[in-house]
Amino acid sequence: MVVKIYGHAVAPTVRLVAEVCKEKGIPYELVPIAVYKGEHKTPAFKQFQPFGQDDDGFILYESRAICRYLAKKYEEQGGIESKQSNFHPFVSGLAFEKIIKKHQGMETDETKVKVLLDNLNAKLSAYEPYLAGEYITLADLFHLPYGTVAIEELGCDVLQDRPNVARWWKEISSRPAWQAVKNGA
Repeated sequence: MVVKIYGHAVAPTVRLVAEVCKEKGIPYELVPIAVYKGEHKTPAFKQFQPFGQDDDGFILYESRAICRYLAKKYEEQGGIESKQSNFHPFVSGLAFEKIIKKHQGMETDETKVKVLLDNLNAKLSAYEPYLAGEYITLADLFHLPYGTVAIEELGCDVLQDRPNVARWWKEISSRPAWQAVKNGA
């Protein structure tokens, strides 16, 4: 059985689902959707919803829900647990302000960017070996797509004064499964 992931290959949400598939050893097929051309708004695509996934006829959408489903369904394959964190709203907000708005011909709200970065910095101050303890969980993996956007693509300097967070980021971002999908699912 092959999981089908519908979406844009470099979209952070699509890379997240692909990364979880790689972590768990789940075969997947990417069904490319040209988001910037509006393919995600066509009637044919709406049956799957944005970034939908098809697991042998079972259709599910929303990347983190998909990841939780895959982690539970393939629990016996080990690798990761299903825990969550409070990181996504800030980095996805940064991506929206700095990337999505640009693609939509809108201006970045620098005041909002500052608020998002301040909140992100506060959250990062609390991270320990892994977010939920001694073992990697979905909460850790959920940081990878937008964390990569914020740190590597946007150059947000959120690790400099946090050696433990920098160590954690280096560890999770160098995982083979993430490296396999980092530049596109």
